[in-house]
Amino acid sequence: MKHVIIGGDGFVGRHLARDLVARDEEVVIASLEKSDLEIYERVPFVRVDVTDPATFDAVPIEADDVVYNLSARMLSPIPPRSQRRDFFYAVNYHGQRNVLEYMARRDCSRLVYFTTDMVYGPTKFVPQTEDHPKEPLGPYGASKLESETLCEEYRERGMNISIFRPRLIIGPGRLGILTKLFRLIDLNLPVPVIGNGENPYQFISVYDCASACVAAWEKGCPNSAYNLGSLNPPSVKELLSKLIEGAGSRSFILNTPAGLVKTALTVLDRLGMPLMDPEQYLIADEVCIVDVSKAERELGWVPQHRDEDMLLAAYREYRNMRDRGMVAAAPQGG
Repeated sequence: MKHVIIGGDGFVGRHLARDLVARDEEVVIASLEKSDLEIYERVPFVRVDVTDPATFDAVPIEADDVVYNLSARMLSPIPPRSQRRDFFYAVNYHGQRNVLEYMARRDCSRLVYFTTDMVYGPTKFVPQTEDHPKEPLGPYGASKLESETLCEEYRERGMNISIFRPRLIIGPGRLGILTKLFRLIDLNLPVPVIGNGENPYQFISVYDCASACVAAWEKGCPNSAYNLGSLNPPSVKELLSKLIEGAGSRSFILNTPAGLVKTALTVLDRLGMPLMDPEQYLIADEVCIVDVSKAERELGWVPQHRDEDMLLAAYREYRNMRDRGMVAAAPQGG
């Protein structure tokens, strides 16, 4: 038996691969690109493009293997409105279908698959359990929700598929939308928040995502969906205040009127000048907390990392990358 990680050269995949190798498990990374990772000294790489079924023939999946599909198109960078559906669906829906079809041809029945908490859309009740209504606000969440429906079809054909719905994943290896925040702090500029910042904000550590994958494999890939998020998330105001303090910055939090800001962001988006994806800013002032107790009950998984620590660690990585010229330095001022 081996572990085949599709999208394994990505953010979560490389951490999962390290965890499995540390357990002396056989691992194969199948991904579109190959980075300069030390793990390739011990783990083979196979190039696969999930949007191209012909590339799957090189992926050595066998009946008793476990497959992890971590490939995805994310909300950052933001594609133009007219291109978003095709952009997200190509990988998140059609790519998942290609994975499932190839697994079926190879008689492989165990899959761990990542979607997103964006399948829920606006908050109807707090915390959001896995049976929360699903009303995604755009094509990213919709593509992931429809890919979950695909999973249901293949479960009926005998597959065991564990689905994870993570909050925003942070940790070493990806900055994404956080880069804009960190540049403001570097410049000692005001940090605007949509609303009053009293609502909590929940992350999930990449390390906890990797451990959840391992937990699902150890339990036989139960046919169910699980939320992934931190415990006891602080408010946006508390989270940013601790980050500013930890960074030694003179930035301060600037509250903004939520309705007006959302309207302005929508206008900019429609004019082809998006600053944030609507799926992010439309719920930015809501209480969006996922309940992770089901994963604890059924998988024995409990998140280990705090939001404050994760965000500060991400900022320190940003500073380190900036100092090495790996991200553009903010112009000095203030």
